[in-house]
Amino acid sequence: MGNAASNGEVQLNRRLIAGGGVLIGIGGLLGFTGMLLVSSAIVSAARRRVNQLEQPPSELAKLKWQQARAATTAGAKAWRNGPPAKVSS
Repeated sequence: MGNAASNGEVQLNRRLIAGGGVLIGIGGLLGFTGMLLVSSAIVSAARRRVNQLEQPPSELAKLKWQQARAATTAGAKAWRNGPPAKVSS
């Protein structure tokens, strides 16, 4: 009963644990770098796309908002007035 294995203690290889930790750190750093590169590419492509538009997105949004308001107003007016009354002769 004098050895560590019979006492139920777990023997860990510290070199393997340290090596695994280093590899996890390096993998995390590489993953983060990859995310930065992908994000940069997406932002760059979005900027090029916006620069190619005929109208800026803010102007396009204003136009669509005005169209939606006009359609809502027309729908509400038609609902209030109802269908034209039929006149029987």
